[in-house]
Amino acid sequence: MDNLNNSAEESTDLGAVLRNGREILFQGFNWESHKYDWWRNLEKKVPDIAESGFTSVWLPPATNSFSPEGYLPQNLYSLNSSYGSEQLLKALLQTLKQYKVRAMADIVINHRIGTTRGHEGMYNRYDGIPLEWDEHAVTSCTGGLGNRSTGDNFPGVPNIDHSQPFVRKDIMGWLQWLRSVGFQDFRFDFARGYSAKYVKEYIEGAKPIFSVGEYWDSCNYNGSELDYNQDSHRQRIINWINATGQLSTAFDFTTKGILQEAVKGQFWRLRDPQGKPPGVMGWWPSRAVTFIDNHDTGSTQAHWPFPSNHIMEGYAYILTHPGIPTVFYDHFYDCSDSIHEQIVKLMDIRRRQDIHSRSSVRVLEAQNNIYSAIIGEKVCMKIGDGSWCPTGREWALTTSGQRYAVWQKQ
Repeated sequence: MDNLNNSAEESTDLGAVLRNGREILFQGFNWESHKYDWWRNLEKKVPDIAESGFTSVWLPPATNSFSPEGYLPQNLYSLNSSYGSEQLLKALLQTLKQYKVRAMADIVINHRIGTTRGHEGMYNRYDGIPLEWDEHAVTSCTGGLGNRSTGDNFPGVPNIDHSQPFVRKDIMGWLQWLRSVGFQDFRFDFARGYSAKYVKEYIEGAKPIFSVGEYWDSCNYNGSELDYNQDSHRQRIINWINATGQLSTAFDFTTKGILQEAVKGQFWRLRDPQGKPPGVMGWWPSRAVTFIDNHDTGSTQAHWPFPSNHIMEGYAYILTHPGIPTVFYDHFYDCSDSIHEQIVKLMDIRRRQDIHSRSSVRVLEAQNNIYSAIIGEKVCMKIGDGSWCPTGREWALTTSGQRYAVWQKQ
């Protein structure tokens, strides 16, 4: 499999992959994965992941954690987790490298669980483990002796004070160590929790090949009804990307929120007043990482799930459109062989027709029951149960499924 990321992998140029714009990401876990000998399970799937055309696999947090899912880290330098031993992780990383698929580390540095009680009897000291911080590493808003947080608080746990130079130096050393272990890409968890200027500093210092931030706050609702206009929501994500020095991408939560309402018979939502896609993808596609669901929104947590009977319409949209699409483990491996095949077919069309993160979009229809668009002047698609097909003999049907169809120029 000739992945396009080989040259980028050898390059120290931080922007090479972003400029190329031909990434397709795979989220390689869900909320329950820690129960299933995960590093070993995933390693068996690497040949299929590579052959399907994914360029990077986002792995769950690989370090020691207070909770089995990995999002309450404690000893950052221990790679033994509920997902498997350090040895099994390194075997997985080696196999990914062999198949020329990058490994994305889940970087959880907004908060950290203490080992001993300190100031005011709270667990805000880190005695006896590497990065032996005292209470000054913890923000004053979460029981420490550090400064106030530079972002939103993650409740109930000590939040790390990134304004402290000793903290940043230690985190930088850890991120560089993760790169040496074999992680090439970073996903920044709970990016609302601390200033994006620190993300910029960490990317510049650790030089991941690709970075994405989870800047997730609520879309604009009127009661339970999603507003048509989500410009303020996507602007907040764009402001975060800008503040990273444009070095990081961000998950396009705006597109997810709109798309999962649109597929219920409200496809008019998929065209903004300027005629463009209504998410981050419509304003800054080269930095927009699109997705349908993840371990929080879907899986067993289901905080904000995509309607399960419309999954393929969702993928027909993000895999034919600009931005950087992500496929979720549950959809690729736990739905059906048919869905796996349909997703691979859409990825194949994306590659063959050279649709990339900056491809142009011409929205043709956005009605209640139909959405259609031409992307890059090479691919035409429709989703919804309305009947529609492109005019002109040059268009040939390439693939179709339940409530979606894709054509390419012959």
